[in-house]
Amino acid sequence: MSQARAVEAETSGLDALSLQQRMELQFEIEQFLYAEAAMIDGRDYRAWLDLWTEDCNYWMPIRRTVTLSDIDREFTKRGDMSFYDDDKRALAMRVAKMESGSSWSEDPPSRTRHIVDNVRITGVNGAETTVEVAFILYRSRLNTEESMWVGRRVDTLRRTGKELKLCGREIYLDQTLIRATNMSTLF
Repeated sequence: MSQARAVEAETSGLDALSLQQRMELQFEIEQFLYAEAAMIDGRDYRAWLDLWTEDCNYWMPIRRTVTLSDIDREFTKRGDMSFYDDDKRALAMRVAKMESGSSWSEDPPSRTRHIVDNVRITGVNGAETTVEVAFILYRSRLNTEESMWVGRRVDTLRRTGKELKLCGREIYLDQTLIRATNMSTLF
């Protein structure tokens, strides 16, 4: 299958949209994701939390180095061990802890920069749109502590009235070894 046909096959539901609608949706989603990144980097965690639906899921599997014959086992599966498997309540607890001043891993707070790029709509199904995003997350803390994560996300956005909300996020890191001293960062 040619690359063009493969991309077309992956973008289910988009064929029902006109070029103008696709461009508007792409722009709206990109602006949403850029604003979300700015909220986290600006430590506006409550506004970030408001971007999520009540039934959301925030999941980051563990990546392992495997041989080509075991490539289907590269990432842990849902229900197995993972770095994150949070619902809205768990995200709210995470935000409350970061705001409390009692979290040793975030007092003094981290400085982060989220770079979001290669935003690609991969599916439209009614009110939900799935996008694949490449990201770089840089984090510094104290005077010498630095961490960087690189990977891709699969975000599911749901239209609720006139606005978009996040209802799902899958985070796939490119690295298998995490050198950070903690994982309190929001992706």
